[in-house]
Amino acid sequence: MIQQRHRLTAFLDLTGDLLATVAAFLGAWLLRFETPIIPLTKNVPEFGRYLAVLPWVALLFPAVFYFHGLYQTGRRRSRVDETLAILLAVVLGSLILSGLSTWYRPAIAPDSLQYFSYSRAFLALFAGLEVIFVVGARNGLRALRRRSWIAGLAPVRILVIGAGRLGREVAAKLQGHRDLGFEVVGFLDDDPNKQGGTCEGLPVLGPTRDAVELVPERGIDQIYLALPLDAHRRTLRLLQEIGRECVEIKIVPDVLQYATLRAALEDLDGTPVINLSQVPLQGWSSLVKRTIDFVGAGVGLLVLSPLFALIALAIWLEDRRPIFYTQERMGLDGQAFMIWKFRSMRRQAEATTGAVWAKRDDPRRTRVGAVLREWSLDELPQLWNVLRGDMSLVGPRPERPVFVREFKQKLPQYMLRHRVKAGITGWAQVHGWRGNTSIRKRLEFDLYYVENWSLALDFRILWMTLRVGLRQNAY
Repeated sequence: MIQQRHRLTAFLDLTGDLLATVAAFLGAWLLRFETPIIPLTKNVPEFGRYLAVLPWVALLFPAVFYFHGLYQTGRRRSRVDETLAILLAVVLGSLILSGLSTWYRPAIAPDSLQYFSYSRAFLALFAGLEVIFVVGARNGLRALRRRSWIAGLAPVRILVIGAGRLGREVAAKLQGHRDLGFEVVGFLDDDPNKQGGTCEGLPVLGPTRDAVELVPERGIDQIYLALPLDAHRRTLRLLQEIGRECVEIKIVPDVLQYATLRAALEDLDGTPVINLSQVPLQGWSSLVKRTIDFVGAGVGLLVLSPLFALIALAIWLEDRRPIFYTQERMGLDGQAFMIWKFRSMRRQAEATTGAVWAKRDDPRRTRVGAVLREWSLDELPQLWNVLRGDMSLVGPRPERPVFVREFKQKLPQYMLRHRVKAGITGWAQVHGWRGNTSIRKRLEFDLYYVENWSLALDFRILWMTLRVGLRQNAY
């Protein structure tokens, strides 16, 4: 049922996006050619020329939205994140459309050597209106859905059997989908201390044996069985009793204590298998991220090459060679690689101490190195690691193997951060958790990034890095 409602929501969003795209296209035509907002330097073109392109535009933008996760079922994102994702998708779609319009230039007449070109001002107006109309359409549909469910339009009444940790988790998530019309009636639980009380703001209506009576009495549409593993016999008994009623039954396996990232149900020739370490960075998502990394690192190396030369000269003048410093780090799937940095410490800085954390005002730094570390400029050569595929522009910061062996003993989930490529910057770093700071907090932010990865989140981290992250706790 929840997947069906998510698919319905995605379909409504797609329909709204198509209508918004058509409206933005026609609105851009009116603003460009029918109003004096932007003075015309040529005659008004034939509307049919533009109208012929509209079907392709109506196919292009929903496709770009799809690859930005805007139709991903079951995914919850804030309005700000959704707006940012729409903005990025429209920018990408507009770039593609602009490129196609450059290549596609039909002849003005069958035998003419003059070619028709599409207005760049029109394309810019269309992009701006597309963002406004799509965001407006989605917010309007969201408000309409909520009003419909609040008004009692076909709500799904749900009973959760089990008021333990698992049941409370299920109820909390169901209540988070109220905009889909889910109404949690309450819990059933055999613990007498819970009966008559409340959990998650919902009443515990009685023991589990009352389930059959409550189905017709409360008009229950769905039952979620969320009992612990040691209640196997009780689960089988309830399945037999409730199975005689016209109600939809869902079993929630008690795997929360084993789940490490998001869990996903897989099919092994008809046998259901629960994957406890599902990550969103797979398939097309991985390809798109790698493409952005490759292009971004290549452009970065090219644009920053004069700065690289100046930094190299400053290091050589103060402390001669080596200019660069390489160090073994652990990346994707626990594979070791050599990370590149501008040398900011004196030569043989760890000859007597071994592997130790750098600290603020570290006496081992050179004068040039102090400036480099203050502005994180010593990290710039890692663009080469990104170009090679060892790292990504955004991801958890890679650590040295000696530290990884220590951390994974203290934090059992530590190795999960290696499910994605290490990055030059990351979600933890832009929130101040970098360098010699709390490993537990850094892991918390890293796992959030791994589980909630999206292109919008990557661009947000890059923007935060440029805006506030370059000097934040850098040492």
